[in-house]
Amino acid sequence: MSDAIRPPARTGTVWGIGVGPGDPELITLKGARLLAEAPVIAYPAPETGDSFARAIAAPHIPDGRTEIVMAMPMVAERFPAQEVYDRAAAAFADHLAAGRDIAVLCEGDPFFYGSFMYLFARLAEDWPVRVVPGVSSLVACAAALETPLVGRNDVLTVLPAPLDEDRLVAHLTRADAAAIVKPGRHIAKIRRALAAADLAADALYIERATLPHQRILPLDAVDEGQAPYFSMILAHRRGRAWVLA
Repeated sequence: MSDAIRPPARTGTVWGIGVGPGDPELITLKGARLLAEAPVIAYPAPETGDSFARAIAAPHIPDGRTEIVMAMPMVAERFPAQEVYDRAAAAFADHLAAGRDIAVLCEGDPFFYGSFMYLFARLAEDWPVRVVPGVSSLVACAAALETPLVGRNDVLTVLPAPLDEDRLVAHLTRADAAAIVKPGRHIAKIRRALAAADLAADALYIERATLPHQRILPLDAVDEGQAPYFSMILAHRRGRAWVLA
């Protein structure tokens, strides 16, 4: 057979799989199927300690898979750690060239504040890369809090807590509904910003949504020193989305 008509060799596909916010039962059927089929599983992990994404997906991963651990520095000023993604992309290339699919575990959804975007940017021009959406922390927190995010023609504003206080206030003042992510050590600043935007009274706080140790607290009861990374604050201009203006 001449090279002109030889079919191209099959390369592997990278699957960025959203594994959801924590409850293993919230992985999609498609995500679970791909995890069962992929010969290579890759996931982020702290430099010391276990991978949260791997723990979520564990019930869906068969024994005997090749695993690639992407050790991440969990220090804000060093993130994103570009060299980590460079090394991971290089490690993936050998498997993909050999025709092996790689399932990359992504907490929540891969493209909602997800670090998978950095792998996608490195790989998508040279290899097949597909994204499998996951249940994001945003909708998981709303469900756990039993409060709709938005209704009718409301505009939802998603704000990262590390923003400067003036920017938080400006966005919150214009918001119909707001979700504040990554509150961490910014609780005192968030409280002030919500009060300035007249949204503090009905703000809702949740941490570790969908996990056995999930907690819902009044915002005033949250320790000002440090909220867990997996926490969120929701607020609505009408108090609740179902209230008629």
